[in-house]
Amino acid sequence: MTDRSDQQPDPRGAIKDPEEWVTGDEPPTAAQESYLHTLAREAGEEVPDDLTKAEASRRIDELQEETGRGR
Repeated sequence: MTDRSDQQPDPRGAIKDPEEWVTGDEPPTAAQESYLHTLAREAGEEVPDDLTKAEASRRIDELQEETGRGR
């Protein structure tokens, strides 16, 4: 028998492109909205009201890069 307790899952395997998300067309989560507004404020940008969950995720990535928080 193989002991699998010492094997760690590859965290990169769980990362999907937002385009592939089943729930990508849903409204952003409260956490996404909060963080997105924080990043936008730091970058001096506005956040559109009608973003989807996938669009919010992409915008968060862009703003993290812009503000240096993504490092």
